[in-house]
Amino acid sequence: MKPIMARLVLFNKPFDVLSQFTDKGHTGTDRRTLSDFIDIKGVYPAGRLDRDSEGLLLLTDDGKLQHRISAPKAATAKTYWAQVEGLPGEKALDQLRKGVELKDGPTRSAKVELIAEPSDLWPRDPPIRVRKSIPDTWISLTITEGRNRQVRRMTAAVGHPTLRLVRAAIGQWALDGLAPGEFRCLEL
Repeated sequence: MKPIMARLVLFNKPFDVLSQFTDKGHTGTDRRTLSDFIDIKGVYPAGRLDRDSEGLLLLTDDGKLQHRISAPKAATAKTYWAQVEGLPGEKALDQLRKGVELKDGPTRSAKVELIAEPSDLWPRDPPIRVRKSIPDTWISLTITEGRNRQVRRMTAAVGHPTLRLVRAAIGQWALDGLAPGEFRCLEL
């Protein structure tokens, strides 16, 4: 008997796309969903990515794999590239590394480093607002939680609001050249 293979879809979710297949309850709107890009039956998102965030979203047809990826106790590492307002100093970076106090409690420690703008990053449509009097900086953050808007809340808590947020990797899987709106299927 041939073993059943699980499917895993790596999708580069564009900005302004919902991380779900339908937009129930919002009739009369033209909000884009996963169904505008992915026509594979039986796969579901393993976790979420906010509408105003971009990057890697994993979908699978395997419930156990979905749980391993998205369950808080699994502590799956997620790496984000965040374009933040201002130039974070060592104090702000250390706060992010040690964990930040949010309204819903302290975050776990994070791996954080300043980076150059990623060379394979696509232009965002629409572009972020640019203020000539305030510089912006790219940082890489790797967290093992998945609270609602966590990275945005963390950077704001240390005085550097996120202007653009791109998820680059989840666990062992990364964007690896996927353009916005493209997906790649793997069999596990």
